[in-house]
Amino acid sequence: MRTSVGATPYLLVYGTEVVVPAEVEIPSLRTIFEAEIEDSEWVKTRLEQLTLIDEKRMAAVYHGQLYQQIMACSYNKKVRPRNFEVGQLVLRRILPHHQEAKGKFAPNWKGPYIIRKILPRGSLYLGDTEGNDPETAVNADAVKRYYV
Repeated sequence: MRTSVGATPYLLVYGTEVVVPAEVEIPSLRTIFEAEIEDSEWVKTRLEQLTLIDEKRMAAVYHGQLYQQIMACSYNKKVRPRNFEVGQLVLRRILPHHQEAKGKFAPNWKGPYIIRKILPRGSLYLGDTEGNDPETAVNADAVKRYYV
């Protein structure tokens, strides 16, 4: 059974639970019940199961959405929001694709920079302390506050 949807993939495709070959040899309650009913009743119950398959799929979708909300809520509890303001001093992370990345013992942060402009969705325009403003936006994840 999948935790995220609350059902097995076989149930969502075929509308019934899978019968393991061991259950055929050593009968379970379900296989005994199905063996004792007549063919016409078995066809009738199978058609009922197939009509309910859409309902089972919708229940699985609902269960999956609920599972995603629970996981997002538990993740978001651990997130610490960071609010930046214009004029604040920050350090910028040196990422591996930057020219400043020169090996294992090189510094990981560069700066200090001054925040010139804050864009929505966590983007920042930084400027250095001499007043030069680069044209590129920096993600707020690659920035940390600088304390003098």
